[in-house]
Amino acid sequence: MEIVYNIDDVNEVAKQLVSNLKTKTIVIYGEMGAGKTTLIKAIVKILNSTDEVSSPTFSIVNEYSTNETLIYHFDLYRINDLEEAYNFGIEEYIYSDNWSIIEWPQIIEDILPEHFDRVELTINLNNSRTLKLI
Repeated sequence: MEIVYNIDDVNEVAKQLVSNLKTKTIVIYGEMGAGKTTLIKAIVKILNSTDEVSSPTFSIVNEYSTNETLIYHFDLYRINDLEEAYNFGIEEYIYSDNWSIIEWPQIIEDILPEHFDRVELTINLNNSRTLKLI
């Protein structure tokens, strides 16, 4: 799936994305400013959480709740190596039955579950975004 969109349309894009996911583990790749956290805010809303979503840049993981499940939102930008991820218990999160949405997942690629959804975000020259679900 590939969608080109304006940032104002992120809620509709999130709805389309969620309806096409095959797992509860979403890894999101994109350069700084591509709209990863903005997309995640919309995804969390689509998953029926009323919690306030913010970037976990310094806390590394934020937890949001819904009536049925938890959503773990990771920002691994500041993680230097896989050992740091092990130290905060990354495996307990990503191998739980809850949602895991991971920004900057490169450092943990080797320990991701066998099945996950990969999202790539790019900024286009006209400032629109392209989302690819792989």
